[in-house]
Amino acid sequence: MMKKDETVRSLGVVITGGSKGLGYALASVFLAAGDRVVICGRNQPRLEEALSSLRSSCALGGEVHGMVCDVGKPSDAVAFAVFASARLGRIDRWINNAGTSGQFKRPLWELHADDMLETCTTNLSGSIMLCAEAVRLMERQPSSSKPIYHIFNMGFSSAGSRLSRSAVPHKASKRGVAELTHFLARELKVAGKTSIGIHELSPGLVLTRLLLQDASESAIKLFDIIAERPEKVAAVLVPKIRSITGRNRHMRYQPLALIFFRLLIGIKQVIKLDAR
Repeated sequence: MMKKDETVRSLGVVITGGSKGLGYALASVFLAAGDRVVICGRNQPRLEEALSSLRSSCALGGEVHGMVCDVGKPSDAVAFAVFASARLGRIDRWINNAGTSGQFKRPLWELHADDMLETCTTNLSGSIMLCAEAVRLMERQPSSSKPIYHIFNMGFSSAGSRLSRSAVPHKASKRGVAELTHFLARELKVAGKTSIGIHELSPGLVLTRLLLQDASESAIKLFDIIAERPEKVAAVLVPKIRSITGRNRHMRYQPLALIFFRLLIGIKQVIKLDAR
């Protein structure tokens, strides 16, 4: 369990898609630091189970709340922002973690239109709408000449999209999220909203059901070698998120060069396993 960081006061943290995977792991580490956390998820039973489990992670002063929310639905996005504000009062960190890679990892022409739409709506439209809600909430909070409230988006870099084995809608929507972060940073600067920072968060390959969904046997072997467990990634990222400064930074779990190196080593190991 992470020790409470005495250099950073207790924070109000919002995490979308916090009922499983990396979102759940992030919430757990924030709570262990004594922060107050709000999460959301689309599945009611899974959300309730996650909340029950997370409450056992709370350090002194920590608390966790959650609501069912489909981030791709405008009415849900607005309702979730209202819920988060009511539960936390002050929101210091907003993490747009909710996302989907789609039902299948197949060429574009083999995908169903509904699957394409859900992927793009959840990843890109959801991030856009929730960024807008987060800014509206944060600008009503006490202001400063330096960023004291921070929003994080999980997009793909050009290199990341080339490495990804996911379908085109996932890669395209995640590249869009990266551009959203850059464009919003410019708008905040031009508008003089100095209290709010917007950042790109790159957790790398995280071993979750989302990553393994519809993956081939060889891909699963590779992921098992090179992907990190959510708990390990969260333990590294949360202290950085809590102590972040500046307006538009790119926060990575690992340096890009190390990710490439691990990928090459992983590919070699999979080739050896398949050759046996």
